[in-house]
Amino acid sequence: MSLSSRHVLVTGGAGFIGSHLTERLLADGAAVTVVDDLSNGDRDRIPDRADFLEADLTDPDALAGHLDDIDLVFHLAASKHVDTDRPHGQFDDNTRMTRNILEAMADADVTEIAYTSSSTVYGEAPRPTPEDYAPLEPISAYGASKLADEGLLSARAHSHDLTVWNFRFANVVGPRLRGAVIPDFIEKLEDDPESLTILGNGRQEKSYLHIEDCLDAMLHVVDNADDTMNTYNLGTRTTTSVDRIATIVAEELGVDPEREYTGGERGWTGDVPKMRLSIEKLSALGWEPRRSSDEAVRRSTRELIDELR
Repeated sequence: MSLSSRHVLVTGGAGFIGSHLTERLLADGAAVTVVDDLSNGDRDRIPDRADFLEADLTDPDALAGHLDDIDLVFHLAASKHVDTDRPHGQFDDNTRMTRNILEAMADADVTEIAYTSSSTVYGEAPRPTPEDYAPLEPISAYGASKLADEGLLSARAHSHDLTVWNFRFANVVGPRLRGAVIPDFIEKLEDDPESLTILGNGRQEKSYLHIEDCLDAMLHVVDNADDTMNTYNLGTRTTTSVDRIATIVAEELGVDPEREYTGGERGWTGDVPKMRLSIEKLSALGWEPRRSSDEAVRRSTRELIDELR
């Protein structure tokens, strides 16, 4: 499937991944409409060539009349904080947004949607975790909302002739990333290069995927997977610990801080301390990441240092 000359709707297109995706789709020749309520995104990230609709997708009428000429939806909008202090509200918001998008798509006869799920749907699963691992037992309201959304999409796909590409992400990193470990360490060390407070014990270990590899993988799956419900893990074959990220950030800033740890195996409530997704299914479809997890972290660190200074 070529995206050239197609009209794509990107929800959450003013956010980290969504803004990069919007730029990539435009470069590939697609027309793009971005929908975002700007609660987590930045209007300045949206390219001038993209149409923009500021709207709250929890409102069932937010997309009324806006999907009539849309060919494909990329649904990235979500309340994303895993340790939110309003877990029930977060779950309700995320599932309501997906339900409203599906209803609007049905009204406009749009039959293709790519959805950004998360590794958090697996909970604390054996590693590397394949797509068919069961049972899925998320340990956060965010993970539960992503799993519920997958259920909504699967039900609609199998009953209403909808094609779904469902992406379970590792930790995606790169320019514009905020509220995550790499920019957090950069900001802390720029403020105080002598000490660094690390949440948990520093031994949390996860897979990090650079945004460029993430976009390549997403578009490769959309181009090459043609089942009714296409679920793929997106990640790397390697992992990076929080302590290793601290080392990389300190090296790139040229500092050597004393490390302090808040203790415990989790950085926050709902944190999965160790995660590595199997990408064998993605590999069989013909795609491999260009960068290891450490390489993704180091490149992102350099990009974010330049951006945040």
